[in-house]
Amino acid sequence: MPELAGRIAIVTGAGSGIGRAIAHRFAGAGAAVVAADLNLAAAEETATKFSEQIVPHQVDVTDEPSVQRLVQATLERFGQIDILVNNAGIGTTKDIVETDLEEWERVFAVNVRGVFLCCKHALPSMLARRHGVIVNMGSVAGLIGLPQRAAYCASKGAVVTLTKQIAVAYVKQGIRCNCICPGTVDTPWVERLVAQVPDPEAARRALEARQPMGRLVLPEEVAAAALYLASDDAAAITGSILVIDGGWMAQ
Repeated sequence: MPELAGRIAIVTGAGSGIGRAIAHRFAGAGAAVVAADLNLAAAEETATKFSEQIVPHQVDVTDEPSVQRLVQATLERFGQIDILVNNAGIGTTKDIVETDLEEWERVFAVNVRGVFLCCKHALPSMLARRHGVIVNMGSVAGLIGLPQRAAYCASKGAVVTLTKQIAVAYVKQGIRCNCICPGTVDTPWVERLVAQVPDPEAARRALEARQPMGRLVLPEEVAAAALYLASDDAAAITGSILVIDGGWMAQ
């Protein structure tokens, strides 16, 4: 039997990259997936591969009423929420002196407030059934300091510690909460990042070289980790940080 047969999952930021890979991996494992993204057209594109199992939904994770509508729509359609993957996130490439307040607050709104709001409104239905799994998307940037990533590092560090708090707060009520911290993943965001510099190929090689494995992490590899954490195979795992970085943190 597929690992997630009969499970209902919400995946935010499911319109591309890691989120799309997770939505596809969960659907392939038998779950019904609500692919939530600010860009509805992108979420709809994600749903085309598993049209019977993936339902696209537009959401702004920074806006509480929008998150409430996402949760309510999921419950009305499926009656339950078994898995929440808080994947929606944005980055920034500035050190602290260069970062203006608006950019700082925007990064925190998406990366931290979004996780808070989705957990806040999905948890009650999980608690009522005494069963649920939350997978938060952190980053190695939440574990170490990276140049030109002030707001991003701080926001992902918040996600890491919030994950641990949720885990200890609700473990006795049947809820598990874990965090994946990828290194540099081969996503559209990285493509846009390297396209902004004078020598994109050199920039990409530099990103690959900082991971001892000598390549970028694939979205599908992160999705495989999310599937494991969401499945019953990880029933004893909560409050954990799973690093997927090609050996970067081991140096």
